Amino acid sequence: MALNFRQGEILALVRAERRVLVEDLATRFDVTLQTIRRDLAELSQAGHLERVHGGAVVRGGVANFGYEERRRMNAAAKAAIGRTCAAEIPHNTSLFLNLGTTTEAVARALLGHRNITVVTNNINVANILIGNESCEVVLAGGSLRRSDGGLVGALTARFIAQFRVDLAVIGTSALDASGDLLDYDLAEVGVSQTIVRHAHATALVADASKLARRAPVRIASLADLELWVTDAPAPAALARACGDWGTRICVAAPDARVST
Repeated sequence: MALNFRQGEILALVRAERRVLVEDLATRFDVTLQTIRRDLAELSQAGHLERVHGGAVVRGGVANFGYEERRRMNAAAKAAIGRTCAAEIPHNTSLFLNLGTTTEAVARALLGHRNITVVTNNINVANILIGNESCEVVLAGGSLRRSDGGLVGALTARFIAQFRVDLAVIGTSALDASGDLLDYDLAEVGVSQTIVRHAHATALVADASKLARRAPVRIASLADLELWVTDAPAPAALARACGDWGTRICVAAPDARVST
């Protein structure tokens, strides 16, 4: 496919920013939304990027992005998701928080919560919640993954299995059209599956770009969860499936605030 100037610029933006929005591109290039949608469709058909609701993302693969890159990706959406999820969590409750930059956004939004217990295999979550004197932080043991501060493996799963908490809040690297949560590391997936089994209820925190990514290992299905907090409406077929399963979808507003 021969790219015109605008399409080449769009592709460069996607590669640099990992996600672009139709409305932002239309403003940037002073063209109609329809023109941008056509550009994105052509770039997607040529295999240069992947379309998601409201825009496009860099093409997925079987290797995850580095931690610092993931932390920067969709940062505003993750912050809004974190605030919205925290608003669903009452005071005086017990939680699991697993690995991921979106669960870290939830932790930041929990700094004002009172009398909570958080069990986590994420060193970054533990460091964030040190700032909440009303939060008891229980950090799992296990093998430390230096790349992102995660504790994973069989020892971590056995530690997690000692608890039975009110709510698990989990992230995922990818989410397919059938509602399966997917990840890259089998050791991490085993811990996440243990977390889901040992919580009375589970919430997924995942922005819409995860629908355009692929990963090889299945964690669970949205059918197994009570809540999915995201930043954009789900595709119609997946939304209908969640309705059938009884899985509530909560779309975070950009200015969402925590109820305290």
